[in-house]
Amino acid sequence: MSRVRCDRTAAWGQIQAYYETSGKDFHLRDAFANDPQRFARFSQDAPLVFADLSKNRLDAVTEDLLLELAQQSGVLEHRDAMFAGEKVNATEQREVWHVLLRRPPKPALGTTAPSDGRIDAELAKVHSTLDAMLAYAESVRADTSITDVVNIGIGGSDLGPQMATLALDAFADSGKRMHFVSNVDGHELAATLKQLKVYSTLFLIASKTFTTIETMTNARSAKAWFEAQGGTDTARHFAALTTNVAAANAFGVTTTFGFWDWVGGRYSMWSAIGLPLAISIGAEGFHRFLAGAHGMDEHFRTAPIETNLPVRLALLDVWYRNFHGFTSRSIAPYHSALRRLPAYLQQLEMESNGKRVDAGGEALAFDTSPVLWGEPGTNGQHAYFQMLHQGTDVVPVEFVAVKKARHTLPGHHDLLLSNVLAQAQALMVGKADVGGHKDFPGNRPSTFLLLEDLTPESLGALIALQEHRVFVSGSLWGINSFDQWGVELGKVLAKDIEPRLASGDVTGLDGSTAGLLARLRA
Repeated sequence: MSRVRCDRTAAWGQIQAYYETSGKDFHLRDAFANDPQRFARFSQDAPLVFADLSKNRLDAVTEDLLLELAQQSGVLEHRDAMFAGEKVNATEQREVWHVLLRRPPKPALGTTAPSDGRIDAELAKVHSTLDAMLAYAESVRADTSITDVVNIGIGGSDLGPQMATLALDAFADSGKRMHFVSNVDGHELAATLKQLKVYSTLFLIASKTFTTIETMTNARSAKAWFEAQGGTDTARHFAALTTNVAAANAFGVTTTFGFWDWVGGRYSMWSAIGLPLAISIGAEGFHRFLAGAHGMDEHFRTAPIETNLPVRLALLDVWYRNFHGFTSRSIAPYHSALRRLPAYLQQLEMESNGKRVDAGGEALAFDTSPVLWGEPGTNGQHAYFQMLHQGTDVVPVEFVAVKKARHTLPGHHDLLLSNVLAQAQALMVGKADVGGHKDFPGNRPSTFLLLEDLTPESLGALIALQEHRVFVSGSLWGINSFDQWGVELGKVLAKDIEPRLASGDVTGLDGSTAGLLARLRA
């Protein structure tokens, strides 16, 4: 595998030169006026996802240069190395194999998917664990004495399964109420416990190491509540999603489902971490979820680079971040079931690519991950869209819409879809006003991702698309998208500060921290 950091390629300078002469003055109104085929040129189908890129500040020359940048940077070779199980997470010396979690047990006839003894052995373990996890999910679904399931995790052990469980609520047929607790703030757990009865609740403790402080603090409090309410059968009412079986057993948990070092937290909902989703939508639904993701995996692995949607989206991200200087991207899902999608994508992209050094530890001379933020439409229109339309910052928007409604309320879905179409149009065309206050500059870029229906398959494809997009932009930037050292320092300092809250000792602390600690103790 040969990787070249994007700014060290010949294409990088060519893109910069083209930006100066043509890119920075590009206007979408002119682009559409001059090219009746623009929509066809800059839109495409991918598995279960249609993407319209035509409302972006992009022309054919720019995209050709960006595609050449990907070629010169070795993105495709890096992709192939990931699929083949090379240790592309170099700082932790680990494979990055979440794609294996979605792969069927036997390759389809005629497939060219990489396969060797090592991959086959790992795939057998994946399906053995998957089968056991799904069998347990079905047993919980069939147990009418269990009415509530509480997932206790944080980060990737919470955001992914919570987002997916909410998104696929239309397919939830277990009769169980699903709860997610992640914050170490006891208010969240206390509010959840108020809704529960001890003999009808199942707690899932999701921690790879069974040592994550927030998760284990919540787990111990949940167990204490369980025992205080008269609960005695911990083994029946608690299960663990962990590789630390000994620690789980010491806690009183005998039902455990593990995963592997090559599964990163924010890529883990396809593993045993997805148990809450499997309980909600069933084994067959979970298999459909995996199949949708696998379809997008195959698209990413085999599609020509010019029609490879994860590659095209990532190149657009680099174009905006490094040449236009746009600092954020707004995620606007026009479907209430996707309300946790922006939060999920925040972790996926910002934890993966929020890095200031490359994979070799050298400081970068350019910017990396944008800030991701957003809310579902139409709520966002009455909150922050004012800034998107008339603010001083240009913020690219990513709309996600679903063609089919899964409710029967008349008029609602057409109104929703008309709003998402209108917002994308308004951002692009704008409106001139002599007085100024009602002037909309337009030329505000957006991407439109359209699903025919929000199903397990289409959600799986959408999330896999975003995962691979993040991989490609990280590959171009020359960083390691699969470690997260930045989350560690605050945790280390918290361990030092916690006993000081009890003792009042401020020795060695900076003036601000010492002052705040004293005020909290007063």
